[in-house]
Parts: sequence; structure tokens; C-alpha cells
Amino acid sequence: MERPNAWKKLTEEQLEELERVNAGYISFLSECKTERLAARKCIEMAEAAGYQPLKQLIADGTALKPGDKVWADIYGKSVMLIQLGAKPLEQGLNILGAHIDSPRLDIKQNPVYETNELAFLDTHYYGGIKSYQWVTTPLALHGVVVKKSGEVVDVNVGEGAGDPVFCVTDLLPHLGADQMAKKGNAVVEGEALDVLVGSRPLVIDPEEVEAANKKDEDAKTYADQLAGMTGKEAVKAQLLSVLEQKYGIEEEDFLSAELEVVPAGAARELGFDRSMVLGYGQDDRVCAYTSLLAQLAVEAPERTAVCILVDKEEIGSVGATGMTSAFFENTIAELMALAGEEGALPLRRCLANSNMLSSDVSAAFDPAYASVYEPKNSAFAGHGLVFNKFTGARGKSGSNDANAEYVARVRACMDDAGVCFQTAELGRVNAGGGGTIAYIPAKYGMNVIDSGVAVLSMHAPWEVTSKVDVYEAYRGYVAFLGID
Repeated sequence: MERPNAWKKLTEEQLEELERVNAGYISFLSECKTERLAARKCIEMAEAAGYQPLKQLIADGTALKPGDKVWADIYGKSVMLIQLGAKPLEQGLNILGAHIDSPRLDIKQNPVYETNELAFLDTHYYGGIKSYQWVTTPLALHGVVVKKSGEVVDVNVGEGAGDPVFCVTDLLPHLGADQMAKKGNAVVEGEALDVLVGSRPLVIDPEEVEAANKKDEDAKTYADQLAGMTGKEAVKAQLLSVLEQKYGIEEEDFLSAELEVVPAGAARELGFDRSMVLGYGQDDRVCAYTSLLAQLAVEAPERTAVCILVDKEEIGSVGATGMTSAFFENTIAELMALAGEEGALPLRRCLANSNMLSSDVSAAFDPAYASVYEPKNSAFAGHGLVFNKFTGARGKSGSNDANAEYVARVRACMDDAGVCFQTAELGRVNAGGGGTIAYIPAKYGMNVIDSGVAVLSMHAPWEVTSKVDVYEAYRGYVAFLGID
């Protein structure tokens, strides 16, 4: 069953809409390189579309009615948008669920060190990466540093035109014979992914230190500390001096920081025909953005429409901001209470009666590595939205595996809306495998199927998608939210 190329069926009007959707998507990718930034942008867009914060509605005791729009978040890293439908919540929800975290390098809590007059930040990689892809590429630093006082300092270095960037060094080929003989997963060890951040030593005039100590007693200890480092660790001292001057950050403040190292630079159009998008974090912000757009586009749904964008999928959906937390269930419970449907049993019925698309990317067939794909059951770039009935590894281990009746309903929905779609598995049997959040909400008994955009070079610092697939995902998600 060969699926047609989606570009061939678009009208001129649809092509114009496709470019508008992708222009917004490219901007979103470029601005939102961490889960915090993505969540912040989603809330901003939601409020512009008339969504109200659930916390405020709870505080005010506001009764909810069909058509009301609500948003909720947890720790600024996961977000839910809800538009109440005409039908009671107990009859179920239509849910789009994607994740907004991506593979990266995280700065450790005690990261700053100097060796041989070079300053580094020590990292621990996050999610599934090929370590060798992260060397000698320009890197940016995003995140927050929270001081003991509670003050939050936003950090964003490496994206502006005049910003410095950072990098992980690599061994020159002239001396790399032993390195090149290693297996791919050992060419660059995880512990070697430390980020080069400075090389200039601090030079302090002793008279200036003495004058500063006399002028400001509070600064005395820190000034003396830096002065003491100008011998063996002068480069580290210079780095700490820069951080103190620019952000008011001391070395101890790294203990309560969340700093993420990501590829520097904006997402771009790819190809002479500008038909593709090249950017960091498309797994899974391509599905997050299209789900968000669909949620904002829906008007007066019959069933309540929900978009949930979560953190921590790349490391097992764990923690308070991952899909395995009670955030989703608790938010629905609060919503039902405000809508006059409070109670444990109505909540259970609501969740069991719901439909969900677990909006996550799929592996696009890559002819350069054809041996790991089974073409009849592979996703192809440019052929529309992808549905994965199951994912998992080996014998479908860890998979949700949607039931056939639900797949039929989703097929009918897409065909009725004229959405180009395809079905796929994640490579050949026993070639590997992977998972999504689908199995987690499925525990409530709701219908769930994986659905998303095909990606080339998944989990690499720069990933590739087709613009037409981004557009068809948006159209498919809009159609899904309208299912009765």
C-alpha cells in the first residue's frame, strides 16, 4: 500500500498556509531550545488566544462552562491547554500529547575546572545521543541559576549575533589512530563531553583588591578568593570573574542551577527548493508545535480538547514534570471540579473514555542506511503524518500497541479531512527500537496511538523534517480534536 507524496495534492492556498505554519515553526525551534523556553512560549501563545491560568480559576472558584479555555503548568517545564467541549467531561477528552525536552548536555552541579590553562564546564549528557556528534560544533548555553535568596537568573549565551559560543574539543586525525579504531559508542566517552569556555588568565592588581576590600566589606571574601586563584587557576578565576560581573553568579550558585548545552544557531530551511527544515530539537518539538497550533485553532469542540506538552520523555518520562507524574490526572480532576463534575468515579470515566494521539516523531527512511529499514513499513519524508500502531523493541517490548478499532476510527478521521498520512514501524525487526509516552496514559484504559512527523538524523544535534509533513501533522491534529 504505497502512500502518495503529500506535495502533489496541495492547492495554492494550502501551499501558502504550509509556508505560514513552517515559518512559525522555524521561529519556535530557534527560540525554544529547552523545555523551560518551550513551556514559556506555549503559555504566551495560549494567553494571547484567550486561555486563563487554572491556578487563578481555582483561587477564584470560577465555574467552568463549554468553550472556556484553560492552561496549567508544573514547574515551568510541562504545560496543559484545555478547551471545554459541549459534552460532559465524563464522556471523555480528545488529547494531543507531545514532549518538549530533547537530547543535550547538562552542566553538572560542580562543573567549573581548569586544566593546562584552559577552563571547562563539566557535563552529563541527557537522553540518547551519539557522543561523537557533539564535538567541534558551536554550542550555546541556556537555563537558570537560582540563588539561595530565591532570585532566578536567566542564562542565554551563544544565540545572539555578538554572543560567544562554546565547544567540545576533538582529537586531530594525525594523532587519532587509536581513537578511530574504537567502536562508535566509545570514540568519544561521555565523561569527555566537557565544554571549553575560556583560556584567558585573570590578572589582579593587589592595590585594587585592597581598595575594594576597604570599600565593600561584603565583597572582601570573594575578592580575596579570586586573588588567591590567580596563581594556579588564573583562567578559572577569570571565568568566575566574568560570571560574577555579568550575572552576579558565584561558583556555589551552580549547585542550584539548571543549565543546558545545545547547538548554537537558528533553525533553517534546507534544500535548493526550501522544502525541508534543519534544526535542533525537532524530536519532539515538531509535534509539540503542531499540537499547540491545532489546540489553539480548534473552536467550540464537541468533546473537550486537550494538549499536554511534557518534560523528561527522553529519559523515561520520570519525575514531577514527566508523563508518569500525577500532573495530568490532577489537572483533569481540578478541571472537572470547576465544571461541576467532581468525584473519583467521574474522573476515572473521563480518562477511560478519552482518545489520545501520542504525538511523537518517527524515523524517516534514509537511503544511506537502508539496511536497517523495512521499506513497506517505513515512514518516508514528504508522505504526510505518520501513525505507529506500536513502537517498542524486539518483541514490541515497552509498546502501547493500539487496538484495531481505534486505528480504524483514526483512519476515517484523516480520510474525511483529506489529510495525507502513512503508517510505520521503527526500523526492521530486532534492528533496534524505542518508546514514547503512549503506554502511560493508556493505563487509564483510554485509546492511544503514536502519531507524528518523520525525522531524518533523529537525536543528532541537527535534525531534518519535511515542511509538508509538518503541515499535514498540523492538519491531522486539528481533525483529530474534532472527533465526536
